[in-house]
Amino acid sequence: MSNNFSAQLINWRRTLHTWPELSNQEQATTARIRGWLENAGIRILDYPVQTGVIAEIGHGESLIALRADIDALPIHEQTRLPFASQHAGVMHACGHDVHTSVILGAAMQLKAREDRLPGRVRLFFQPGEENCTGAKQFIKAGALEGVQAIFGMHNEPGLPVGTFATRGGAFYANADRFIINIHGKGAHAAHPEQGIDTIVLTSQVIQALQALTSRSFNTLDSLVLSVTRIDAGKTWNVLPENVMFGGTLRTHDVKVREQVQQRVNHLVKSLVEASGGSADVSWTAGPPVLINDKNWARVASEVAKDAGYEVRTADLHLGGEDFAIYLQNVPGAFVSIGSDSEFGLHHEGFNPDETLLAPAAEYFSHLAEQALTLLNEKTLEINPA
Repeated sequence: MSNNFSAQLINWRRTLHTWPELSNQEQATTARIRGWLENAGIRILDYPVQTGVIAEIGHGESLIALRADIDALPIHEQTRLPFASQHAGVMHACGHDVHTSVILGAAMQLKAREDRLPGRVRLFFQPGEENCTGAKQFIKAGALEGVQAIFGMHNEPGLPVGTFATRGGAFYANADRFIINIHGKGAHAAHPEQGIDTIVLTSQVIQALQALTSRSFNTLDSLVLSVTRIDAGKTWNVLPENVMFGGTLRTHDVKVREQVQQRVNHLVKSLVEASGGSADVSWTAGPPVLINDKNWARVASEVAKDAGYEVRTADLHLGGEDFAIYLQNVPGAFVSIGSDSEFGLHHEGFNPDETLLAPAAEYFSHLAEQALTLLNEKTLEINPA
């Protein structure tokens, strides 16, 4: 691994970090990635997508995919780095600039030995991960057709650089959003008896929701329900007629997910109606639970061990990840690679250790080759766990 290679990846990452773009607005990011790939002689595939890049290296029938996400978050950066975001209120606070640079590096290494590849490697530089639209767009465009296995990564700030983790079966959670509207009767704050107090009702509902998840479901189920926003009232002396609040539900089990949603709907309406008000609950499905193929997860771990990583079995992760949508269509594995940041994902001070880039790029290039070899040998049992 040369110093020039590492420096190139760092330069790409810092360029992407300086000029972040939000989901499905990644026009300049797309142009940069396309230019870097074209300069390396890597063929760009023509799919009907507005942002993002799909490319391919190699020849033959066997085909695997490597995926990176390219969008940023609506967060104002506070790192004070010399390459900090120049777009106010937009930041690569999740490390998608890291993921993109890693897969770019893997692409360069695979291109250098293209004539020896035992098949094709399709490269997904995907937009819209943060709003769970990008994977669906690529699949609808046909980019997944013919792909026999797919691999992707997320940097993990809680792990040291040089550490790798994944697991077979359920890994990342489904991530659903909910909005609850509570309707009562407005009144003067001095005469609450003349109204139906939506503020009090909302407080009761939120407390009941927390008791629901902690007392009505098995404590061994991975389950989190968080209220993250409340919109109520306009002034200090009026009881508002309506309150809107919302949040997220995270689980790793489809049945638990359905049961929680049913119980939430029933609890909210029953509690509010008992006090004379009314309520409506709406759900927006986010990414589904991410389920790694157990055998590809094993292969990914074996390649990581050979590459010198400290390999761990990952804990269940309550974050959402739209890579899960690919895994509903083809087998594969999603992995964590340590980035050792003082501040975690989606934080304004997030600052991953860039020394992870070159080793991770080498890892994915070797993983791609090993996956193609196994597909050609037809010795790997593909069976999601």
